[in-house]
Amino acid sequence: MSGPFESASGWGARSASVTRRLQPEGNDASARTRKVSSVKLVVAGGFGVGKTTFVSAVSEIPPLTTEAAMTSESKDVDDSSLVNAKTTTTVAMDFGRITVDETLVMYLFGTPGQERFAFMWDDLCDGALGAVVLADTRRLADSFVALDYFETRDTPFVVGVNHFAGSYHYPIPEVREALGVAPHIPIVDCDARDRESVKVALVTLLQHVYELRRAALVR
Repeated sequence: MSGPFESASGWGARSASVTRRLQPEGNDASARTRKVSSVKLVVAGGFGVGKTTFVSAVSEIPPLTTEAAMTSESKDVDDSSLVNAKTTTTVAMDFGRITVDETLVMYLFGTPGQERFAFMWDDLCDGALGAVVLADTRRLADSFVALDYFETRDTPFVVGVNHFAGSYHYPIPEVREALGVAPHIPIVDCDARDRESVKVALVTLLQHVYELRRAALVR
């Protein structure tokens, strides 16, 4: 059985290897081979940054979305001037699933981007292994809420710089400085529409979580 992370580039084997190293070991080896393990990953960021698109690009199932039409009442609250084509917005969450192989499943939860829906974040992020925070270089300040949230909770995260048409492609060091992100936190270029690009961001997150846990064990 091959999951959607299986590809000629080897991302399936790599993501499975990293994720299994994060799983607790039991006593019965044969039982472990039969048991399906799961991990929860969160995709966060500001309004209109591409979270729903990110989840949809990689999910093996039609993603569960909670999109509502944007109305004139929200025009003074949600700044859509740089995302003119956006006509709907997430009001609860996005949900997707990735089966790496017959023993490992990853669940993706996308958060709503507006601050008025922030009360949902604790439930959506509870038990998450880590998060991908998407950033739009035209609106970097919109990422600060998500960055502060995961830093405060000590939740491992990486930053995915989602590039939009017409946006300037800033070098990663400049993005890091503008966001105030610590040197040890990975920042990757990302196209939320492209499945391979999304996979790179997710595997980078898994590797980051593994390295953090390994470092904690040797202290």
